[in-house]
Amino acid sequence: MSELITKANIARPDDFYAELIGLHEGRSKEDSDALNARLILLLANHIGDMGILRQAMKAAAKTVQAGND
Repeated sequence: MSELITKANIARPDDFYAELIGLHEGRSKEDSDALNARLILLLANHIGDMGILRQAMKAAAKTVQAGND
């Protein structure tokens, strides 16, 4: 089984982050949430490996839970 890559793996992460934030500018919270959901589904489809997707969901949930402690 493949392993989820959790270390930096984007060539220009600051540029990606700026584009991601820019994508949300001027949108309502509802539209921004819908955009995020659609982006997640598109990327999940691109990954296509249920094992990797489960690892990502578990890692994301753990990060959110740790932030609320």
